[in-house]
Amino acid sequence: MAATVAVGQQFSAPVEARVPMAPTSVLGSDGRMHLAYEMHLTNFYASNGPLHMSELSVFPQASSIPLATYRGKELAEIAKPRPEETADGVTLPAGARTVLFLWITLPAGMAPPTGLWHRMSFQDAKGIQRTLQGAAVTLPRKPAIVIAPPLRGGRNWLVSEGPGNAHSHHWGSLLALNGVVTIPQRYAIDFVGINARGHALEVLPEQLRDSANADWFGYDADVLAVADGVVRDARDGQADGRPLSPHPEGNDLTARGLYGNFVVLEIAPGVFAHYAHLRPGSVRVRAGLHVHRGEVLAQLGDSGNSAVPHLHFHLSDKPAFEESEGLPFRFARFTNEGDAGEQVVLSTSAVWTPHPIKRQDALPLDGTVIAFP
Repeated sequence: MAATVAVGQQFSAPVEARVPMAPTSVLGSDGRMHLAYEMHLTNFYASNGPLHMSELSVFPQASSIPLATYRGKELAEIAKPRPEETADGVTLPAGARTVLFLWITLPAGMAPPTGLWHRMSFQDAKGIQRTLQGAAVTLPRKPAIVIAPPLRGGRNWLVSEGPGNAHSHHWGSLLALNGVVTIPQRYAIDFVGINARGHALEVLPEQLRDSANADWFGYDADVLAVADGVVRDARDGQADGRPLSPHPEGNDLTARGLYGNFVVLEIAPGVFAHYAHLRPGSVRVRAGLHVHRGEVLAQLGDSGNSAVPHLHFHLSDKPAFEESEGLPFRFARFTNEGDAGEQVVLSTSAVWTPHPIKRQDALPLDGTVIAFP
């Protein structure tokens, strides 16, 4: 449910605050409940000049105790366009829009709230303090869908550019097309295969750009249907790229312009699973075909707008990439093996020690290494 608040006389900040997609509470691989959403802020009247935002607090419905408060540089960290690293807060230019990316972790043991409201502090060009209080959002009651793994067990997978990372090219990419602004990849994950040492390949760092797709441990892995469903779109025949090679800038912001070889599967009314960057010649399904959970759809590749062999996976509310909104999801079972950064994944010498914790009905978070049963 979208929420729009027009600021009246009792609140002096001339700002529109809009949450285009209300968040669904979801259990993360860290064992905590999280809310992920964006707030669009527009400094409405150009004649008032810029407004400097110094504080934002997020409250559960009917409560005066905030779930989170952002001040100064903390605000700058969650804003887009992103201010300079030294910025103390966020400045809203006159007549312009700023987007805040909010990742709220609920206190342990707290039941998910039914709604949220917000309080914001601004200072105008004359130094006058202004306030916005409201921007109420009703949260969906329907929980995030539970799905099966998109990949087989027996291998570890790094959750790259994953949920919780507002600066990723997934959540952080707003798509303005055909008169609407959406985030198709809000909860998207790039699954990169790694071995028991936590490495994506065993190649010396100076030889990474000369690596072949087959050097990457996840390459050619079976890609599976996460639920029973109907194939709504699919494509094969696009060549794999070379790992870590630059891609030309393209203007085709659609599945065919970005995904390479892909499958889009409808798994529930208004819920579509997107699989991208599949190996050429491996796609086994076509549009209109009914598939069953666990069925092999294709193999993992490096086609399309891809830097290294990986599976791009996300759910959205439409079969197309454009004009769709990314939806949260939960995997029925997986093991959280711990966290691993690029310095481990792309190293031949670093040693990674897993600390496995079994999770059920949870969403893997950015930087986590997971294993499916």
